[in-house]
Amino acid sequence: MVLRVASYNVRSMKDDVGALERVVAALRADVLCVQEAPRFLRWRRKRVRLAAFGGLSVVAGRRRGGVAVLAGPGVRVVHGEGHLLQPFLGLERRAIAIGVVESDGWRAAVGSVHLDLDETARVRHAAEALALLRATADRFDALPVLAGDINEQADQPGWRHLTERLTDCYPVSPRGAGLTFPARGPHLRIDAIFAAPDLSVVSCGDAGADPADLVAATDHLPVIAELTCADPGGIGGAGEAARDLGSGLGRHGAGENR
Repeated sequence: MVLRVASYNVRSMKDDVGALERVVAALRADVLCVQEAPRFLRWRRKRVRLAAFGGLSVVAGRRRGGVAVLAGPGVRVVHGEGHLLQPFLGLERRAIAIGVVESDGWRAAVGSVHLDLDETARVRHAAEALALLRATADRFDALPVLAGDINEQADQPGWRHLTERLTDCYPVSPRGAGLTFPARGPHLRIDAIFAAPDLSVVSCGDAGADPADLVAATDHLPVIAELTCADPGGIGGAGEAARDLGSGLGRHGAGENR
C-alpha cells in the first residue's frame, strides 16, 4: 500500500474555509501534518472540523506550537504525542506533533513541525525535532517521516541538517514545480516532507487541487508524498535505522511531552 503523507500550513483557518475544505479533501491524505493549526477560541473544535474535511481524525497536537497530525481510516493509529521545543526569548514557542500509524505491516512515525524565521532557533529546533522523532520511531519500531513548514530553502543549514539524516522526498520523484510559498505566485520551496532512507518515494509535490482554491485557502501550498516500504517484513529493524538517523544529535531535554 502507498502511504500518502501531506503537509499543509493552514494559517489558523483564517482564509476561505470552503476553499480549504476542498483542498484538504483533494489531498486524499492518509496522514496530514498541519502547521498553524487553530490555537485560540474553540481550537479543538476547529481542528476536528479541519480533520473532517478530509475524512480524518486528530491524532496528535496540543494548543501550544500550532502543529497537529491527522490520520485517515486507511491506516491504523498506534500512538500520538506532542512536545514543546526549546524556548527562545522573544520568539514564538515551537513544537512537534508525532503520530505513529501502521499500514500494510509497517509503521511510520510522522512528525509535524513549523520552524522559526530565526536561523539559530530554526537549526536548533530541526535537530531537536529529529531527536524526538527518532526516539518515538525507536519505541514503536517505526520509520521516521518529518513534514512541515521549514521556513528556509534546501541550501540553508536547518534543511541541510535534515537531509543529512532523512531523504528530501521532492527531488527523488518530483511532481509539479514543488514551490510552496506564497500560494499566489509561489517562488520558494519552504515546505517539505523528509522520509527515512528505507522508504521509497513514489512521488512528491503538488496536491492536484483546484488552483483557485489553493490561492484562496491559505498563504502556503500543500505538499504530498506517496511512500512505500520495500521490506515490510524487516520493520523490526526500524528502531536501529532510527537510532542511526539520530546519531550525533544527543538527547534534547527541552522537549515537553504534552
